Amino acid sequence: MDTFDAIRKRISVREYADKPIEKENLEKITDAGRLAPTARGEEPWEFIVVTKKDKLKELADIADHGKFLSGAAAAIAIFCKETKYYLEDGCAATENMLVAAADLGVASCWVAGDKKPYCPDIAQALGVPEGFKLISILSLGYPKTPPVPHKKRPLKEILHWEKF
Repeated sequence: MDTFDAIRKRISVREYADKPIEKENLEKITDAGRLAPTARGEEPWEFIVVTKKDKLKELADIADHGKFLSGAAAAIAIFCKETKYYLEDGCAATENMLVAAADLGVASCWVAGDKKPYCPDIAQALGVPEGFKLISILSLGYPKTPPVPHKKRPLKEILHWEKF
C-alpha cells in the first residue's frame, strides 16, 4: 500500500470482530513504532503487546476513555522513559503504529495516556517500573463493520504560505 493510502485509510475504530491478529502483524506494527524518529537518538520507548482477554478487560476497566479495549483483539501500550522529549518521541511511535496497522488492514484507536489520572494504574497492571510515562494505548482488531472515514477539512482551508 502507498504511504498516503495508509494515512487516508487510518481512522479510529472502536468495535472489533472476534478474530485474533496474527503475531507477525503485531510484530510489524510494533516494529513501525521502533522505527519512529526520536529526539537526540534516545529511543525512550517500550512497547507492551496485550492479547489476553482478561488483561484487555482489566485495561478497559482502568482507562475511562478506553472501555472498548475489552472488545479488541490486542492492545499496545506505549511507555517512554522520562526524557526531555518523551512525549514527542512516544507520539511519533504511536502514529507510526497506527499507520502500519491501517496498511495491514488492522483497525485501531488511540487511547490517551500522558497526564491521565489512570496512568499509574495502567503501569501497575502491566508491571512497568518507575521512571516511565504512559504515552498511549492502541486498541487493535479487525473491524466489526466497514469503517466510514470522517470528512476532513480541505487542504486549501488549512494551508497557509508564509503567514497565517
